[in-house]
Amino acid sequence: MTTTFTAATTATTARNDAAAFLPQTEGRLPFTFRVAQDEGALAKAVRIRQAAYGRHVPELAKTLGEPESYDREPGAVILLAESKMDGEAVGTMRIQTNLRARLGVERSVLLPDWLQQQRLAEATRLGVSERKIGHVAKIALFKAYYQYCVETNVDWMITAARSPLDRGYEALMFQDVFPGQGFIPMQHIGNIAHRVMASDVAA
Repeated sequence: MTTTFTAATTATTARNDAAAFLPQTEGRLPFTFRVAQDEGALAKAVRIRQAAYGRHVPELAKTLGEPESYDREPGAVILLAESKMDGEAVGTMRIQTNLRARLGVERSVLLPDWLQQQRLAEATRLGVSERKIGHVAKIALFKAYYQYCVETNVDWMITAARSPLDRGYEALMFQDVFPGQGFIPMQHIGNIAHRVMASDVAA
């Protein structure tokens, strides 16, 4: 797969311009990418998100049937992967930066000094299909997340992961933000314990 991206977007036009950062693929990927820029696309992202959370945290999933306020915050980008075969959503991810507001994770923890004054982006609400295609979509979503951060000069990628999903982030070169503390209850995610992790974009 060959990936190309255009010039960086500003925070105020992130949602409209984020499509420019999506990979222009050459190959046989069974899905396409786009940014959820209209209500129909956002609804598809919400459905795949709720279905994915329903397999692991059904109580939380009950609250995810509608778009969240975070989805419409300035600078929020909702990625949507759709099957080429039937157009069904097979994956989604929300990307937010700290250019205009605090990250979601900062509503639950105070980030350490080495992340203060840094340009940060957080991946949230990752959801993929339980079909085999979902695994491929997950990897591609993280590649798009990384490329978006490169092009927008983000210093660190942040995510909060519950067990056992945290092991997948380790494989993607994410490290503990709070070494030794393990999983921390996230007040903004129903007090579900998550491991806060970060990856150095430049590295």
